[in-house]
Amino acid sequence: MSEKRDDPTLGQDYLTRLDAYWRAANYLSVGQIYLMDNPLLEQPLQLSHVKPRLLGHWGTTPGLNFIYAHLNRVICKYDLNMLYVAGPGHGGPALVANVYLEGTYSEYYPNISEDKIGLRRLFKQFSFPGGIPSHVAPETPGSIHEGGELGYALSHATGAVFDNPDLIVACVIGDGEAETGPLATSWHSNKFLNPVRDGAVLPILHLNGYKIAGPTVFARIPREELTQLMQGYGYEPYFVDEAQSVAATHLAMAKTLDRMIERIRQIQADARSQGFRQRPRWPMLVLRTPKGWTGPEEVDGVPVENSWRSHQVPLAKLAEKNDHLKQLETWMRSYKPEELFTSEGKLRPELRELAPVGKRRMGDNPHANGGVLLRDLRMPDFREYAIELPAPGSRVAEATRVQGKFLCDVMKMNLGTANFRLFAPDEFTSNRWDEVLKVTSRMSVAEIESTDTAVAPDGRVMEVLSEHQCQGWLEGYLLTGRHGFFSCYEAFIHIVDSMFNQHAKWLKTCNHIPWRRPIASLNYLLTSHVWRQDHNGFSHQDPGFIDHVVNKKPEIVRVYLPPDANTLLSVTDHCLRSRNYVNVVVAGKQPQHQWLSMDAAIKHCSAGASIWTWASNDQDGAPDIVMACAGDVPTLETLAAVSLLREWLPSLKIRVVNVVNLMTLQPESEHPHGMSDKEFDAMFTTDRPIVFAFHGYPWLIHRLTYRRKGHDNLHVRGYKEEGTTTTPFDMTVLNDLDRFHLAEAAIDLVPSLGAQAGHLRQRLRDKLIEHREYVRRHGEDMPEVRDWIWTVK
Repeated sequence: MSEKRDDPTLGQDYLTRLDAYWRAANYLSVGQIYLMDNPLLEQPLQLSHVKPRLLGHWGTTPGLNFIYAHLNRVICKYDLNMLYVAGPGHGGPALVANVYLEGTYSEYYPNISEDKIGLRRLFKQFSFPGGIPSHVAPETPGSIHEGGELGYALSHATGAVFDNPDLIVACVIGDGEAETGPLATSWHSNKFLNPVRDGAVLPILHLNGYKIAGPTVFARIPREELTQLMQGYGYEPYFVDEAQSVAATHLAMAKTLDRMIERIRQIQADARSQGFRQRPRWPMLVLRTPKGWTGPEEVDGVPVENSWRSHQVPLAKLAEKNDHLKQLETWMRSYKPEELFTSEGKLRPELRELAPVGKRRMGDNPHANGGVLLRDLRMPDFREYAIELPAPGSRVAEATRVQGKFLCDVMKMNLGTANFRLFAPDEFTSNRWDEVLKVTSRMSVAEIESTDTAVAPDGRVMEVLSEHQCQGWLEGYLLTGRHGFFSCYEAFIHIVDSMFNQHAKWLKTCNHIPWRRPIASLNYLLTSHVWRQDHNGFSHQDPGFIDHVVNKKPEIVRVYLPPDANTLLSVTDHCLRSRNYVNVVVAGKQPQHQWLSMDAAIKHCSAGASIWTWASNDQDGAPDIVMACAGDVPTLETLAAVSLLREWLPSLKIRVVNVVNLMTLQPESEHPHGMSDKEFDAMFTTDRPIVFAFHGYPWLIHRLTYRRKGHDNLHVRGYKEEGTTTTPFDMTVLNDLDRFHLAEAAIDLVPSLGAQAGHLRQRLRDKLIEHREYVRRHGEDMPEVRDWIWTVK
């Protein structure tokens, strides 16, 4: 493209002022790491002006500041709608400094004013008790990405631009972060961006050469190899290297960004005027700058700038070494703060005018506070998808297939608003959501062959064989004000354990930031679960994600174990309407008995746990035994055990309790959904034995209920790491969760049975032997197990 020679933003005066703006950001960044007083260095720097504990990361910060200043320039020049995602770990000083310089920070936090008092507070609060973290966090206006854990910047950025055609997300990827597996995979996100309807991601690979204690891989490969790598990923790489002079570097960066922005606009204009024809090669930037740029070149005789030693705090022994304090003062004065700020402490007007204004400021872009933009989904009435039941257990259905029909119509009703997507790692059809493919397709802008099924550039099903990408895209989508659902095999959702951690921590923090508006909940469907992974074997059998989830703050997490299709419909509707939660729904996809009418399902889900009167026979007095269950297979086995007990011991008083909302087991003081002690005691009793059949690891139920009066009476059966390739029922037998073991446990816990217990236990033992012999001979479960139905009146 032709260079605009009369462009004032490429002129010496503008770029000189841009350099001063960059110096101001660097000065504020150093001040945040070190100072708690004397913010403008109006006095000689003394140890009393410095924080007693020095925390933070300098090495990546000047590069982040350089990029931010130049992005401000193109925002103003092209009137861009732009977000800034900072992937490099603890780049917090840079983002806070820039949001402060543009005026946004003081608008969100009026006590951090644009004067000397505000500067002092800005500096002191950083990595200080009662202050703000050292990384880009929810407290930072303009942020949707917390930079503590590395690897997810590009997937977050991509999720943010889905269905945001006017948005550009500038995504800075540190060369340390570029070594992570999730980031390596996320380069392929360009195969899922449609320039007709989506915005653009501008990846900026920031090569400063080093991570915390050594060189980075990407900085130590030849440019030709790096060029080929990026081209192989499908990008058009542009390069900017630190030139011999700072002025030359500024000019090279400005010209390169102009070409890249114009290339993005050209790609979008062609696609939007002529329709999508082929996947474009989006531009990406490789920016090479020194680690710790503009900082101390040497400390104690060893190199610091352009070495790993600048990664954190370059001058860390100020109380021990007076020359370090002097070196810090020299460093800070090298930015010439008197040229940058007025005597009152305000950024000089000729510099402030370089920043965008209003919502064009990256710190005040509404997409970074997605709740502001969030609109409710248009929702069909989930009751219309109900399984009609003449009686409990009278029909069989695939719960997630029924859920898929509901989600199909949710998708259909929201196609016009383009604010709903579904995410799955190559398991969409396997998990029975394929009904959705009747109204939309799997999304891809890569080559599509005639043999492909339901694959199109305008699809709204995001399917890629990477749980990391599904999670990252969905988080970016939610954080910018949209809705979604993520389905995954239960055992492999662990792949995103740490990503869930970070999102849950983000939500918890946001709940205490008044200006952060609630966003749509992050919804998981975990299916192909442990009790129906008999065919895939031990590697696919792990229900432990829910243990991980309940570690988080109760205000954030919800865990649902719907026992049938109607309860799953009710739970799904609730999850899609909820805000600021992580909802984990565990449900099977295989044909399964259906227990509750829709009216009963709604009441059950509203309560979270309830006595199933139709399965109980203790209505005229206290029960002898409570048979509790949570999860579809444990519910089936519990009811089968109850049917045996009621047939063999008709005088035995049995109460059946089903738990659909796991959090109701906690006391109300511990979780918003928790039952009061009175409710819990009335349901489970305080003095009767309880056999609890649970979907997951047994100790989780004990952990949730240990404060309850009847906890000593609680006996939990669940998954205990016994699995193999076998039959569905044998999976329960291996873990003592089957109907025969449950009935045996109940018999052993009722002392009044006396001598009868021995005969009944023998019958149950014989059944287990019959089972073992049958499955080893025939390779399937016994007919009485396969064909069992609830017939108890």
